[in-house]
Amino acid sequence: MIRTGFVTAFVVVALGCETPDSAFDRTEGAEGLRGLALERPLEAPGFALADTEGRLYDFRTETEASLTLLFFGYTHCPDICPVQMAVLDAALDDLAYADRRAVEVVFVTTDPARDTPERLRAWLNRFDASFVGLRGDMETVNEIQAGFHLPPAVIEETAPSRPRDEPYFVGHATPILAITGDGIVRALYPSGVRQTDWRHDLPLLLRLNRTLAGPGDPAGGG
Repeated sequence: MIRTGFVTAFVVVALGCETPDSAFDRTEGAEGLRGLALERPLEAPGFALADTEGRLYDFRTETEASLTLLFFGYTHCPDICPVQMAVLDAALDDLAYADRRAVEVVFVTTDPARDTPERLRAWLNRFDASFVGLRGDMETVNEIQAGFHLPPAVIEETAPSRPRDEPYFVGHATPILAITGDGIVRALYPSGVRQTDWRHDLPLLLRLNRTLAGPGDPAGGG
């Protein structure tokens, strides 16, 4: 059974963009999840950032009662970010319509200098137009990540002689965080999680979310 009380125990070594870890241990964790279930669930910090339309997106308010899948990454990422989004998108497509509507996917860029609202929106649309894209300055984004016990994003140092428009990499934490509608982080999904693992876990997470929502709440099916 995979459990941890601290998110950092699993993500510090995953800092940066690299080939996804195919050796991810898929032993089932708490609640029968294949993701890394948190032994001591973490309360998601409150924050508000601008979305790709320029509107202020208050995370707690917008995701209340939903099962939210939160990821910090960037659109120029050569491997982990597009793979994580593509695998998740494919698994979400397998859900029934009502279940799919109960899931909110939020992507926070760790490269606001290059990820303009237009680029971020176009990149997310390659996977699903409903995915929410958020932007903020690096200091604010790293403060938010600290609230989730994630390491800060780190931009590759620029050599003085390198042209300004030359590509650069951004080191960032790679797991997707699964947060129930009560604002509690229940599990995380590192790079290398397979589509079959998402297909297995999403119904379980949705069931847990409905249980927490209770009767009469939209997320509870009442």
